Amino acid sequence: MTAPLLSVRDLSAGFVAGERVLTAVDGVSFDLAAGETLALLGESGCGKSASALALMRLMPPGGRVLGGDVRFAGQDLFGLPEAAMRDVRGGGLAMIFQEPATSLNPVLTVGRQIGEALARHRGLSGAAAHARALELVSAVGIADAERRLGEYPFQLSGGMKQRVMIAIALAADPRVLIADEPTTALDVTIQAQILDLLRRLQAERGMGMLLITHDLGVVARMAQRVAVMYAGQIVEEAPREAFFSAPAHPYTRMLFAALPDLATRGGTLATIPGQVPALDELPSGCRFAPRCPQAVPRCRAEAPELRALPGRPEARVRCHLAESLGPALGAVPATRIETAHASAVAVSTAVLDVADLAVHFPIKRGLFKRTVGHVRAVDGVSLALAPGRTLALVGESGCGKTTVGKAVLQLIKPTGGSVRLAGKELVGLSRGQMRPLRRRLQMIFQDPFASLNPRLPVGEIIAEGMTALAEGARPQAELDAAIAALLAQVGLDPRAAQRYPHEFSGGQRQRIAIARALAVQPEVIVCDEPTSALDVSVQAQILNLLRGLQDELGLAYLFITHNFAVVDHLAHDVAVMYLGRIVERGTVDEVLRTPRHPYTQALLAAVPSPRLDDQKAVQRLPGETPSPAAPPAGCHFHPRCAQANDACRASYPEATRLSATHVVHCHRL
Repeated sequence: MTAPLLSVRDLSAGFVAGERVLTAVDGVSFDLAAGETLALLGESGCGKSASALALMRLMPPGGRVLGGDVRFAGQDLFGLPEAAMRDVRGGGLAMIFQEPATSLNPVLTVGRQIGEALARHRGLSGAAAHARALELVSAVGIADAERRLGEYPFQLSGGMKQRVMIAIALAADPRVLIADEPTTALDVTIQAQILDLLRRLQAERGMGMLLITHDLGVVARMAQRVAVMYAGQIVEEAPREAFFSAPAHPYTRMLFAALPDLATRGGTLATIPGQVPALDELPSGCRFAPRCPQAVPRCRAEAPELRALPGRPEARVRCHLAESLGPALGAVPATRIETAHASAVAVSTAVLDVADLAVHFPIKRGLFKRTVGHVRAVDGVSLALAPGRTLALVGESGCGKTTVGKAVLQLIKPTGGSVRLAGKELVGLSRGQMRPLRRRLQMIFQDPFASLNPRLPVGEIIAEGMTALAEGARPQAELDAAIAALLAQVGLDPRAAQRYPHEFSGGQRQRIAIARALAVQPEVIVCDEPTSALDVSVQAQILNLLRGLQDELGLAYLFITHNFAVVDHLAHDVAVMYLGRIVERGTVDEVLRTPRHPYTQALLAAVPSPRLDDQKAVQRLPGETPSPAAPPAGCHFHPRCAQANDACRASYPEATRLSATHVVHCHRL
């Protein structure tokens, strides 16, 4: 039998807390062969990223590798001196980190950061390094590669920063790639390109891949084997087909039940009660027992071993009851009826009305920084938000979705257009005039780490808006109770109020950001990818929470996302953006069931399915999104559209109204 390329045995790692070391990774073992993809699944805080950092010997301050054996191509990594380990990192083992905003150097250009990897591991410099950097940036789907190499991370969207991270990881042609949520911030079309790129590299180089993800659709498309982690342990491991056809552990089955499904309009999603136990409160028996609806006294008293199932030697499970489990849990069925009349009435009573919104950023060059052009990030967007309704804004990364959200809240000054909140014009108001209106408009930002003050404990972060925008002072006891209730609402222990943002996982930080937005009881919330960093179980909790708050308080959501399953579950209306403009708009049923614009059709065709029996040929858009600094003449989508004709190249299409609510900009209708 061929030796594995990467072999991990009994890996344990933890973090120093006072005089104790709390175990975060407890006896993890797996093998990874050349050309194989092993997917590592589990909730935020289960130890997936810690396992990857431990085997790379990249534990943060306070982190400790407590034991185990890790061998790469037969070489003992824990026995290497640090100088030799630096050669292995990047050249042999490379890692795509979960949060590109904190992993990229903010004071170095994109080209310089890619060039460092090329110089260190490939010996390239000068023109050769620049040419290779251009190839890598183009390969991961970034338009206008020459300009982007000279830009800094803060000038890139979240999805673009993630693609730069992937380019850096691939720069040295590694033999094993550890991909920690590599497509979380990417839209479905770029996700398809990246996954295709990674699979092609595997085929060409025999590269092994450890794929850390919470996206079961990506797992279904990419992995040969799947391992599920919970509270620092692997609780189930199986080949892909066995994993999807017959999940064995109760935790795995509940993850599947929490998925929103494109094919079914759900009401309340199934959720997993409670949360992953804290490192200092791990149960003595089965670690999942406190949250398992099928647990028996033995589960709470005796820790199960990871064992093979009878008749299924290829699968292993850590559960006393694996052979006797009943059917998996499902979502609570409930279908909302959408009608054109209902949407038309809602728009007429809009709490937020946006008309011809434009945001153009000047391009300055030369010694005197003269304006030589404009980046048309948003170019004439109109939309309406009604109380109690959700408008989903979808499109590829860089199309202007986040800029629309920030311009609506006047966090970015619009170049033109109108934004009216309950009839009051916001464009042109001073900061002082906007201040009393801030309570009514809130935003959940895409990158929770960048939007949370690292110097304040979580309780103060949440209380900041409550005290700043309140009309009068509130007693501290009342404030503390409100903070505790908000943390519980988003699935966090109220004791988290005393901790700092860096002490939480990415998904937990996102929940803190949501609690902060809800704290001032707004009327309109701009949700910028609020579930992109969350695993499916917590995503279900957040979606249920957002829907429940909307039903109870009549909140209006502008929901910016690239997850169509979430759109189908939560949204009432959908607007599809491409290169700063809305190309199709209508109700969820109109846009997702009967899409008419070729771009919308391509987006839906690229959505990965989490069901093996629903795998389809993925439609991939040719080329890449043009730069908004130089949009194509005519229809902006025509260079990538297989149906384009001369009219598409000559003029931008006017709006075609297919129903009272369904509007499409396309010459081919």
